[in-house]
Amino acid sequence: MFKFNRKQRYLASLLSGLLLVISFPFTGSLAPLMFVALVPLLLVENQIAENRLRSSNVFVHAYLVFFIYNVGTTWWIWNASPIGAIMAFVLNSLIMTLVFQIFHFTKKGLGFKFGFWTFIFCWIGFEYLHFQWELSWPWLAFGNTFSRLPFLVQWYSVTGVLGGSLWVLMANILTFRIIDKIYFKKQNWKFQKTVIIQLICLIFIPIAISLIQYVSYSEQGKDTEIVVTQPNIDPYNEKFTGSVKDQLDKICDLADRNTTKKTAFVLAPETALPFSFYEDEVERIIYFPYLVERKANWPNATLLIGASTRKYFKNKRSRASVKILGGPGYEEFYNSSMMIDHLDQPSFIHKSKLVLGVEKIPFSNIFPFLEELAINNGGTSGTLGIEDESQVFTSNGITYAPVVCYESIYGEFIAQQCRKGAELIFVITNDGWWKDTPGYKQHMSFARLRAIENRRGVARSANTGISCFINQKGDVIKASSWWKEYSLKATLKRNSKQTFYTQYGDWMGKSFVMVSLVLFLFAIYKRIFARSN
Repeated sequence: MFKFNRKQRYLASLLSGLLLVISFPFTGSLAPLMFVALVPLLLVENQIAENRLRSSNVFVHAYLVFFIYNVGTTWWIWNASPIGAIMAFVLNSLIMTLVFQIFHFTKKGLGFKFGFWTFIFCWIGFEYLHFQWELSWPWLAFGNTFSRLPFLVQWYSVTGVLGGSLWVLMANILTFRIIDKIYFKKQNWKFQKTVIIQLICLIFIPIAISLIQYVSYSEQGKDTEIVVTQPNIDPYNEKFTGSVKDQLDKICDLADRNTTKKTAFVLAPETALPFSFYEDEVERIIYFPYLVERKANWPNATLLIGASTRKYFKNKRSRASVKILGGPGYEEFYNSSMMIDHLDQPSFIHKSKLVLGVEKIPFSNIFPFLEELAINNGGTSGTLGIEDESQVFTSNGITYAPVVCYESIYGEFIAQQCRKGAELIFVITNDGWWKDTPGYKQHMSFARLRAIENRRGVARSANTGISCFINQKGDVIKASSWWKEYSLKATLKRNSKQTFYTQYGDWMGKSFVMVSLVLFLFAIYKRIFARSN
């Protein structure tokens, strides 16, 4: 039986990390390699377990793998915040490693044959919880790997992204088993014929199903003409210090190029109104009448525009409530979507999925002093206010989901908006913080998965990055390029039918959390029972 020596274990871990990186969108985009990327790490873990080495070895090797994965795929965070990047790399790698360590512990308690499959439940449970908690950073969910290949994952309309993660994990475990038995245990490959067939079926049957869905699916709903703007305003040197009037001029001039009498919506990017104002006083600020005046050129259109807003409260409402200096009461700041509807009436929805370190300081409700660590990238910093639950806008009989930046990677959040009647998904964002890196490309590609999950057309307005239109199959039908001014017009179909995923969200994640918890507790029981006997 072949055994890894110490050097070979580290080389295998290095290989696993590199395979994860080059599988991911825009850091290699070799998505099929994700089916084997975890195999070297699984082999290392198994060798450590079989040779009864200290479990701390598993931690070291797993951390190396996941640190490479985090840095190699999201290094571009450094451009926005070096401190934030280091925290993301270190903490997210640690969290992933702890999940792998829990799997190792559970496997030791339950035995090899059954224990390896607990990896699936532990990891899917982790990815689901990573969408929910204070340190949420689900960018690297394994299912996101296929965002550039929507024709392979049309069944996300049933499972969501977690279905893709399940696909990846099962393929890795079957591949691990084949390699371990044939190469390490020197077993005749004929004894693994059944597992080889299972692996082939596991990979190619979902692909076949997806291709059939992709070819046969016909887009649902009525046509809606939309114009998106990309003003290309430098977020570091112009957006929060330059003339607001000039910036709005640019956005409105871009919209004028393409709007027609049929245009139902005009989209402008996140924080296009970069100064903070009280929402109940919006009609008194100088820029509101100006927008209404310019909007008159688009007679039947609704304007969706990003804004930095605030609200006053007599009493503290949430951890985002800040005491007003020198006066009574509290105020909350928001990263908002502002709609000026076809009747020129304003309304607001606040961003609810906040960026760590910039818009939200995790656990600051428990440790208020942490608010002093907020990263200021212009505009409002510190923990922002959020909605109590997901919200939608309705204008002229059309309901849509306003999605601000980071919210677009939260599948279940957008599914909730679609359950509330959203027929279209509008993403407004500012991806200029990351400069010309894989970051803004990955961000756009994840929106393609939201289109598939809910069978909704997506219109995306970026300050710079990629503004685009995505159809219900996840195809990009029109797109801008980096660091250029753009005005794009396209027709999307608005769909009110609900997919299985729209109705039930991350049903898989919820059930896997429960199963992994039961398995973990059972493993603890077995180890305690074994020691007592």
